[in-house]
Amino acid sequence: MAQQKTYWHLLQQRRMPNEYEIVTSKLHSYTGEGFTGKRFELEVPLTQWYKQYQEDSPLTCSSWEKFYDPRETIYTKYTDLQRTKEIFVDGLLEEIETTGYDSGLSAAWMRILERTVAPFRYPGHGLQMIGAYVGQMGPSGRITIVGAMQAADEMRRVQRIAYRVRQLQLVHPGFAEDSKTLWQDDPLWQPLREAIEKLLVTYDWGESFVGLNLVLKPLVDELFMKHLGDLGRQEGDYMLGQIFYSLNEDCQWHRQWSQALVTMAMKDRPRNQEVIQSWVNKWYPIAARAVQAFAPVFAELPGQAKTLGLKDVVQRLEEYYGEYLSAVGLQRPASYGPVV
Repeated sequence: MAQQKTYWHLLQQRRMPNEYEIVTSKLHSYTGEGFTGKRFELEVPLTQWYKQYQEDSPLTCSSWEKFYDPRETIYTKYTDLQRTKEIFVDGLLEEIETTGYDSGLSAAWMRILERTVAPFRYPGHGLQMIGAYVGQMGPSGRITIVGAMQAADEMRRVQRIAYRVRQLQLVHPGFAEDSKTLWQDDPLWQPLREAIEKLLVTYDWGESFVGLNLVLKPLVDELFMKHLGDLGRQEGDYMLGQIFYSLNEDCQWHRQWSQALVTMAMKDRPRNQEVIQSWVNKWYPIAARAVQAFAPVFAELPGQAKTLGLKDVVQRLEEYYGEYLSAVGLQRPASYGPVV
């Protein structure tokens, strides 16, 4: 009898599997596609939860093992990539401290940082929790891996923003002490808080994934990581743009693996296009309100930045978002109302 290879479950490929395929395939025993082919050994409340919100999701596939992360992310590759990015950001933060950079920021820009960047720690934690849930409920090991790594990226973003806030506090005592109050009460943040809180109680894994990675996160990431970073450079805070550039590399990968998953799912089951589009249509108005709520920030920007209003940013966001969806055969819903 021939000796069974450790990657016997990949022999149908008729080629030597790569490291990504070996370590990410058939990790979930309870989905019926793992090594045991069993569901949970005991009938506990958790069993019904997975049946209702994972197995019975309207988003279906003949085999979720077909999903393939375009970056082929495994733990060792992830840590290598992030180590390089962290070295880059560490260098920026060290330069800020050694050059007295923060003492040169204008008072007007400091007020904007205090109102827009510092409170982002709170929605950042929400995005982390939703991403972790998508990973937990994902019906294949590869989906679980990308969800977990995305959640780790969100924690990186929260930690880096928190570090930056503390740097500013050391130079400007009292800076951002009201961040929690702003997150809970400032009209600027309430539509985003509503969106995140609704997603936190969206239990169907497919809808949670679509609402997060196909709707809310692409718009929020682009608004903050790109457009707010660009505005920082206009106001003389070029370091913010550099830090956000590094963080945005994580966001770009989140979009790439999401597009790969959607493309695979719709190719496997054409009906999935209708299911996904319906969820996009549902969540887009909520996400659109979240980004449009930041109109006061763009209206009150000092100096050169006054030439760039929220109408311009929203138009660019809509164009970018439409391209993001059309790349996988989906449509951006009609614009949600006028920009005030």
